[in-house]
Amino acid sequence: MKILITGGKGMLGRTLQKELGADHEIVVADLPEFDILKDEEFADQVAAVAPDAIIHCAAMTKVDDCETNRELAFRLNEEGSRNVALAAKMCGARLFAISTDYVFSGDPPRTPWAWSETDIPRPQTVYGMSKFAGEQMVQMILPEAVIVRIAWLYGAGGPSFVHTMARLGADADAAPLKVVDDQRGNPTSTKEVARAIRFLLSKPDVSGIVHATCEDQCSWFELTRELFRLLGLKRPLVPCTTGEFPRPAPRPKCSALKKSVLNVLGYRTAKWQDALAEFAQEEFK
Repeated sequence: MKILITGGKGMLGRTLQKELGADHEIVVADLPEFDILKDEEFADQVAAVAPDAIIHCAAMTKVDDCETNRELAFRLNEEGSRNVALAAKMCGARLFAISTDYVFSGDPPRTPWAWSETDIPRPQTVYGMSKFAGEQMVQMILPEAVIVRIAWLYGAGGPSFVHTMARLGADADAAPLKVVDDQRGNPTSTKEVARAIRFLLSKPDVSGIVHATCEDQCSWFELTRELFRLLGLKRPLVPCTTGEFPRPAPRPKCSALKKSVLNVLGYRTAKWQDALAEFAQEEFK
């Protein structure tokens, strides 16, 4: 199978290349050669490649930057997704569009909670709004597309929260490190996302929204504590609240995702602890 990956030079794109490249022909579609905002040129380039599937990773993902540059966020995340969906439709490629937990409000009706594929999105940030607009564009143009929602992503080479914490934790003599303990989600490795997409590639009849994060949930503090344990880092950790670290974009209290579709199909992602242990062993030898 020939697979074109938009944003293929990014963290998830690099992992997809590595994990899928042994069994499939991979074409990396990224700047400067491929620009998803140049609709006709991009469509012509995709038609020339003639892929069987497109994995659409390209996006503006820096949440705070989206707040301060709303126009660019919607151009990349909504208009860009529209152009990718049109290109996929024109060449008959199956489309997997990567989306995010930020499409939800982040305010759970009760605790514990995890958002399912059928819950109604109510994004509270420009990033979430623009990504949800992109989802809607994809589904309107190509109803048979698969929307793959992910969250709390880390992967080989970074950048990611996990890489930042590993770097900060290396200084055992530094002051205790404050880490937010009142936001909950599913830490997810790019390798687990790639494995889930590999599974979905084998299911040609699957369409619609699929959540593909790791199993179980935790806070940023709990994630950091487990990372420090795995790496033997001794810098003290102190839990803190979201309010102690104000940011331009509001952070969701709960962005954990329920994997209802994958579970019905008989597939389970790894627990976040196991995925983190695998990653730590490979990335921080």
